[in-house]
Amino acid sequence: MRLCDLPPFTPAVIKHVGDVLAIDPIAQRLSELGFVQGEEVSVVALGPVSADPLMIQIGFTRFALRRAEAQRVHVQTAS
Repeated sequence: MRLCDLPPFTPAVIKHVGDVLAIDPIAQRLSELGFVQGEEVSVVALGPVSADPLMIQIGFTRFALRRAEAQRVHVQTAS
């Protein structure tokens, strides 16, 4: 499942960040910000227009990501 498809307040764990392009600076930056394998993540809010951007929480840190950026992050729901 991709992070952009994760229902709000559903705990998940990051599997990996995928590249859309051969050299993907956005995917690299997400990894640098802490979107790495094994980190717990959840969607805590949705934007007012087309649910964009998404408010993402990793630990105590929150990020606003566009759906196109969140689409690069592959997650697995914590079950």
